[in-house]
Amino acid sequence: MKFEDLSFEDAPKITGKIPGLISKKILQKQLAIEGKALSYPRNIPFVMEEGFGATIKDPDGNIFIDFFSGAGVLALGHCNPFITKAVETQLKKITHTLDFPTKIRIELIEKLRDILPEKLKNNIKVQFGGPTGSDAVEMAVKLAKIITKRHTLLSFEGAYHGMTAGACSLTSGSFWKEKYLPMLPEVHFVPYAYCYRCIFNQDRKQCKFQCISFYEHVLADPHSGVVHPAATIIEPIQGEGGSIVPPEKFIKSIEEINRKYDVPIIFDEIQSGFYRTGKLFSFEHSSATPDIITMSKALGGGFPLSAIAYREELDIWHKGAHIGTFRGNVTAMAAGLACINFMIDNDLGSHVLSTGKFMLDYLKKLEKTSDIVGEVRGKGLMTGIEIVSNKELKIPSSALAAEIRNKCFQEGVIIEVGGHYDNVVRFLPPLIITHELVKTGIMIVEEAIAQVEKRMKK
Repeated sequence: MKFEDLSFEDAPKITGKIPGLISKKILQKQLAIEGKALSYPRNIPFVMEEGFGATIKDPDGNIFIDFFSGAGVLALGHCNPFITKAVETQLKKITHTLDFPTKIRIELIEKLRDILPEKLKNNIKVQFGGPTGSDAVEMAVKLAKIITKRHTLLSFEGAYHGMTAGACSLTSGSFWKEKYLPMLPEVHFVPYAYCYRCIFNQDRKQCKFQCISFYEHVLADPHSGVVHPAATIIEPIQGEGGSIVPPEKFIKSIEEINRKYDVPIIFDEIQSGFYRTGKLFSFEHSSATPDIITMSKALGGGFPLSAIAYREELDIWHKGAHIGTFRGNVTAMAAGLACINFMIDNDLGSHVLSTGKFMLDYLKKLEKTSDIVGEVRGKGLMTGIEIVSNKELKIPSSALAAEIRNKCFQEGVIIEVGGHYDNVVRFLPPLIITHELVKTGIMIVEEAIAQVEKRMKK
């Protein structure tokens, strides 16, 4: 299939001031009648009328390049006809079955078992949960606690695992937790391999991986203050934490330490899974093997679905140990199966690697030419630009990152920001995006950065 045929042809196309009159009225109405927890439209005043592939139209006739894809949910883009056909077919049959079996449900499980890396292939069980990634995290933690009969949990600085009580407890950002208590007790955070801001002040070329040594110390030393944990949860590549790609040695070493101390390891692949980084799962870049994998976002092909996959010998929980009304969303399962088949049939991993390399190589030049680009990093189509107000001191600037986001929006490119200090401009485009759309989009990003930098120098 030609990916060029899966997006609107004339993107970006901006016909006037953004947001336009129709969009403004809808945004104002939303603010008036929807709850104050509303998030994205407060930062990006955008009304979506119609989406196709890696492009979106608003009701005022503007067309945008989508570098966000619904926080990574729309891996195959908006309204991919291959997925739409599968959904339409399923909608005419049955849509909700709790956890009673259906042909589609079994086919999706079998497909997941078949495409996993060799060490896990056909040696896993799958458990579906509620409709969002947070529920997959809750499932994984619950299973680990049942297996170990322990309660302490380890997570990492920069982690994002969701917003339900348990998942939020494992999320490191104080912004999401400081006003909402109580959280799960006995959750401890350890340093991630965030090399640009190494807390051990190590130079990359001479790094001795103190982050790995410290992690083992936490498990080995009876006076580290951490009771032997039920599990460790880790993103093999951090998403909301700032598109942080650790050295390959880091993830594999964490896994090996967990094996040494008999601690199950959970790999959170909710954002980075399903070829987002060029591999089916991001942990495959490090040759590490998890005990439990959390999945959502692309798993449902754009529809709400979450699940965990875990080694068969860990399947010790009892009937009804984790349930959820929408664990039988057959429509989402049909979309998810179609999504995975499309990815495999179209060798999407190779496309993502080549397109991601093009994006990364292009943006990497900004590290040398821009005074506000501290670092460009990424894997596949999971990329981030760390924005700083002082390059030598690496002073993070959320204000500059937000300004860049707004300028990109005005020119027809949708991006979002994240990171420890909300200073990382992040790209998560649909995986079917073309080189041409990527080039057009990152040129707009480059110009936005240049304009912000020029304003600073005045």
